[in-house]
Amino acid sequence: MVTLPPYLEANRLEAGCDEVGRGCLAGPVVAAAVILPQDFSNPWINDSKKLRKSQREELVDEIKNSAIAWAIAEATVEEIDQINILNASFLAMKRAIQQLKVEPEHLLIDGNRWKSDLSYPYTCVIKGDGKFASIASASILAKVHRDNFMESLALEFPHYGWETNAGYPTKIHRAGIENFGKTIWHRTSFQLLPKQMMLDLK
Repeated sequence: MVTLPPYLEANRLEAGCDEVGRGCLAGPVVAAAVILPQDFSNPWINDSKKLRKSQREELVDEIKNSAIAWAIAEATVEEIDQINILNASFLAMKRAIQQLKVEPEHLLIDGNRWKSDLSYPYTCVIKGDGKFASIASASILAKVHRDNFMESLALEFPHYGWETNAGYPTKIHRAGIENFGKTIWHRTSFQLLPKQMMLDLK
């Protein structure tokens, strides 16, 4: 098992940033930012998608307790529909960075693009959640937060399988849309069904 390094450059306060939920049909996009100490080491910290749900949940408290600073933020369904999912992802990450209680000196952004009016220098890292512990930690915090939120929504909207698919376009989710229509949590700017149809709000 490979332990991910906590930083790109030593002796610099780096905030790892990542988001989850871009490919979902419903729910907000959630981002997190995490600043880890230089000596942080945990072999279990990795890309959240490579971890079991129980592993992610167990790591949340350790990340929060070990981090110099951490924050979670989101962009709403309405914002996603207004400014598109890519810009909404940037907005959620910006909000998470702004909520950090310690100001970072550098940002490590998961992915190949970053757009913001923040003045921090940054480095984009493709598949960064599998390369740096700070980005991986952000991905874990964001995913656990979002999954829990979608599970709670599933109690009110039980026809879409959100407790297991978190809003992603699974067969159960799309069958729910076809049979029961869209909800206030669905992204109307997305193609909700393979053959897009007009759906009444239910």
